[in-house]
Amino acid sequence: MLMHISYRAPIGYGAAMLKKLGPADRMRLMRFVCSFAWADLEVQKEERSFVAKLMRKLELDDDERKQVEGWLEVPPKPEDVDPGQVPVEHRQIFLQTIKQVIDADKRVDPDESENLELFEQLLR
Repeated sequence: MLMHISYRAPIGYGAAMLKKLGPADRMRLMRFVCSFAWADLEVQKEERSFVAKLMRKLELDDDERKQVEGWLEVPPKPEDVDPGQVPVEHRQIFLQTIKQVIDADKRVDPDESENLELFEQLLR
């Protein structure tokens, strides 16, 4: 059963918060975002649009964008999206961004919801 849950970013969240991420953490975030976009086994056009906007906000270079575009064609390997690798100081940024990609198509698949819940638990 699909449902709509809106995940709004908290006040003060946005490009300024994303700028705090270093290059490795920006790519780590994009791996997680693409992985969650694949949670229902299909990347929707709205999710692709969200990813494109996020790449611009993060100011990814050409090689980084190509890598992200590849993850939209074939999801990142599970071992490359280990929540334990998310730095404590960036966990809220990751969580809010993941919620936004899940909400991008205005439908939350049960698999997406379950994956988000597990992700939140693993970040604690």
